[in-house]
This record gives sequence, C-alpha cells and structure tokens, in this order.
Amino acid sequence: MNPHYLYRWINNHGVVVLFKKISLRRGNPFARLIGGAEGIENPYALIEEMRGDGGLIRALPVWITFDHDVARDILRDNRFGVGIPTVFGVPGPVMRALERRPLPPNLVDPPSMLVVDDPEHTRMRKPVSAAFTPRAIARLRDRIETVTGELLAELPDDGPTDLVARYASQVPIAIISEMLGFPDADREMFLHWGDDISPLLDLGISWQTHQRAMESSERLHRYLVDHLERLRADPGDNILSSLVTSGDLTTYELCASATLLMAAGFETTVNLIGTGIVWLLQHPEQLARLRAEPELWPNAVEEILRIDPPVQSTARTTRTALEIGGLRLRKGSTVVVSLAGANRDPAVFTDAARFDITRANAKNHLSFSNGSHVCLGAGLARMEATHALRALFETFPDLRLTDPPTRRPLFTLHGYQHLPAHTGPRARSEVTIG
Repeated sequence: MNPHYLYRWINNHGVVVLFKKISLRRGNPFARLIGGAEGIENPYALIEEMRGDGGLIRALPVWITFDHDVARDILRDNRFGVGIPTVFGVPGPVMRALERRPLPPNLVDPPSMLVVDDPEHTRMRKPVSAAFTPRAIARLRDRIETVTGELLAELPDDGPTDLVARYASQVPIAIISEMLGFPDADREMFLHWGDDISPLLDLGISWQTHQRAMESSERLHRYLVDHLERLRADPGDNILSSLVTSGDLTTYELCASATLLMAAGFETTVNLIGTGIVWLLQHPEQLARLRAEPELWPNAVEEILRIDPPVQSTARTTRTALEIGGLRLRKGSTVVVSLAGANRDPAVFTDAARFDITRANAKNHLSFSNGSHVCLGAGLARMEATHALRALFETFPDLRLTDPPTRRPLFTLHGYQHLPAHTGPRARSEVTIG
C-alpha cells in the first residue's frame, strides 16, 4: 500500500467521515445532504431546509452557501483558492519519503486544473483551451450527429434497454475518446475507470472507495504514459497530439490534463443527458412543447442544467482573512458552493422548483461554475446534450421508463446509474437535426 494514499485519505476524507457519522446521528441537515441516501435521491428538500435567508451558513467544519449572488462572487474572487487545506501536518523528512512514490495524476491533486490556482492554473489551462473554443466545438457538430445516429440505430426497436449504459454514457465517451486519440475499443475500460475514480470529487468517501479510486488512477496513468509515447511517434489530429508536440507540459502534467479532460468530458454530459431524459418524461407537456417548437431545445437544456445540475457543488478555500456576505472568514476557511442551491435561488429564479423549458433566464445558472475555473467543455456538453436528447425523443416518440431510475451513489456528481426503459416503435420518418 502506498502510504501517501493513507495520508491523503486521512487529510481529505477521514475527518469528514468522522463528522458525517456523528452528525448524521444528530440529524444535521448538512451531513444528511452529503452523507446519505436522502441527499443523493433528493438534495433539494435538504437545500431548502438549510437555505435560510441567504448568504453564508455555518455547517461545521465548513461554511456553505446556497445564495446565487454570493456563490457567483466567491467563484469569481481570487481571494478564494481551489486547493484543499491540510488538516494534519507531516514532518518534512516524512513528506519527502512519501513523495518518492508520488500519487498518480488524478482529478483532485495538483497539477489537475481543478485544484491549482494562478499562475499554475493558467499555465495548465491555456494549452488545452484552444480545443474548446466556439469554433472548435462547432466543427464537432457533424461528428456528434453521426455518433448519436449510430447509437440510436443500435437501440432495440420497440424493446427494453438501459438508456444510461446504451446511450447517455456512450455519446460523451465516444466524442471525448476521439478528441484525445483513444481507440474505440478502449471506451468500456474508460467507463469502468471513470466509475472508480469519480468518487474522489465527493466529501468523506470511505477508505476502500478511495483506495479503489487511486488504484484505477494508477492503471489509467500507465495507459496514458504508453498512449503519449505512441502519439510522440505518430501524432494525430487530436488534443493530446497537439499538447505532446507543443512541449508545453511534462509527461506527468499531460497525464493529469488527459485524466481531467476525460472525466470532465464524460461525467458532466452523461449526467446531463440522463437527467434530461427523466425530467422530460416526467413532464410530458414540456416534451410536447419541444416537439411543436424544436427551436426551444437549447433553452430546454439550460433549464435541465439549472433545475438538476450534473455537478451539485464545488469548494473554495480562503487564501487570506476576508469578509463576504456580512461575515468574517479566517484564512484557510473552506466554503462549499452549492451550485444546485444557487440554481434554485428564489431571488433570481421565479418559482424556482418549477421545470419550465421557456424560462427566460435559465442560462443564468451556475452549473458550469464561474470565474477563471469555469468549465472548459461547457459548450461541448451543451451541444452533445441538445443533439442526444432531441434525436432520442424524435426517433422514439413513445419512449417510456419501465422501472424507477437508479441514482449514482454520489453527492457531487448527480445523475443516474440506470434508466430502465422501453423504446417503443421507431418513428417512420428519418430524424434530421438542424
């Protein structure tokens, strides 16, 4: 066992695990939100229970905000950093011994863009950003339509299926795999690794879950090192080839960026597509409106992002003592920014719990974060979800769920693990997405 894993788990999760166990017994709503089935199934009832009058709320051992304006201000404020504070200090000689066997690149350790501040954040982000400009994303439109059409053709005609396994997960993994130059045959392996690694984004995961995540991170790292060597010898037309040939990042940094791009390019969109399927099937009047007015599809995706975001929260740590929301925070204070709560702030969104695909300000949600750490792939996720949802419902107009959908057992990443469905007969006319 890598002792670095144990230290990291104790520092980042062990204290929270202890807090959750004690606080759940006391009925603490924040512990219920992050630590149990209640928070996974329906976080919004707990969010409204905790919301109060806005601003910052003390939820030991952290602060939390559900206020849209405060959340947006924190995400834009460079006095807040993304690094996780150290709970337990380690003597220098011990830390140097640990670092002889460093952690494999993963989502929540430097040099991942998620957890580094400027100037490192800009240095890591800039080489990647060219692949996610509006023009670059627009060039992917035809490929997204092709992939979506191929997946729909493989779904049974008037038969049972799991819409997560067979569709919602397959659209984004196909696109991000192509963008990173991965072979099609490796997609299922990436999905398996992603399931293992994604809990690292949660608060207070178990030691067993953490160890499994780090072991899969090691396997992914070994795969990426070999993949990068192949690209150095024979570069292709993909993001990683461009990064390799530019020489801007080390191999370790390239692996960290590839890991994050694969996770971000998949995790957000699979949850968005799956959630969109459920909301539209549960609100047939909204789906009927989309069939009558297909130009509303982009705004419908914004409303899905707002009302049930695929990433529920993020966190920031004060880099200095400061005042915000009328409260004084010490240096090193951690603030959980509830993106889900901000998206249902009644001061910003009228009748915020109502699903309305025509909502005029739906796009004011914070589901892709804000500020310098705003999601690079937001435009790609929007495009993939819009095409995937519209094509699915136009191809299978009688689509229905056959059993209650199963949630993923995660707090931060909010989506469905299984969507058992019956497709119904295919539409007779060919589906064309404009």
